[in-house]
Amino acid sequence: MHVCPQIAMAVRQSDADIIHAHNYHSFPLFFAALGVGDRKFVVTTHYHGESTSSLRNRLLSLYRPFGRWAVRRADEVIAVSEWESEQLATDFDVDATVIQNGVDGERFAQAQPIERGRPYLLTVGRLVEYKGVQHVIRAMVELPEYDLLVAGSGPYQEVLMQIARENGVENRVNFLGYVDEEELPGLYAGADVYVTMSEFEAYGMTVAEALAAGTPCVVREVGGLRDWIEIEGVLGLRDISSQAIAQTIKSQTDTQVSSHNPNSWLNVTNQLIQTIYDLE
Repeated sequence: MHVCPQIAMAVRQSDADIIHAHNYHSFPLFFAALGVGDRKFVVTTHYHGESTSSLRNRLLSLYRPFGRWAVRRADEVIAVSEWESEQLATDFDVDATVIQNGVDGERFAQAQPIERGRPYLLTVGRLVEYKGVQHVIRAMVELPEYDLLVAGSGPYQEVLMQIARENGVENRVNFLGYVDEEELPGLYAGADVYVTMSEFEAYGMTVAEALAAGTPCVVREVGGLRDWIEIEGVLGLRDISSQAIAQTIKSQTDTQVSSHNPNSWLNVTNQLIQTIYDLE
């Protein structure tokens, strides 16, 4: 639903007291802003500022005046990470409230690890180029003791499978496709290390899920992912060469993470309620 102008009329005709719109990078937020009228308007931007596509970057540049108006139309702007808050201040001169995405901590902490014959690394997400799974696959050459499980589907899968074949690791890279929500916690809990080399993330929900399951993480130190390196059990790296990724993963394999880490993403409900009260 990237383009859905009917949202403007639906919002205008609703009897809601508060309108909460999401995602700067898609038009429904803009159409909600057109229809909000004099109701309280909350915007969660999920903003990462740019795209891996030069065409999309040009479109984002053209959209900037409209997106800026929609964001600044809000009574309250919510960012899901400190990094995103800084980007909003720089790009739109907006003072956002940081409310990190919530995770059902008990669901992941109580998960039974899946059993496999070999230890494995895990990456979860849509299979598109910017998610960086290709870098992890190439690093598997340096990690012969591990399999890599790739949970998710997307248009880049065929390229990723070809990269695995070219690097001689196709027998140790398993593409799981879509994984049911009930199975996902056990998948996290059974992994030795969770890895994401994504280029653009406003937050990094999969990192939160992995930590809740007690699994250490290796992340690319860019965008919203950089906030995670301050958390116990997370290592970041800027060098995404195969050797650097493999070395960082090896340094994480003996890490123990408390699955009940008392980070603010477990208190998201109270933060959101307070934000709404502040609007009154």
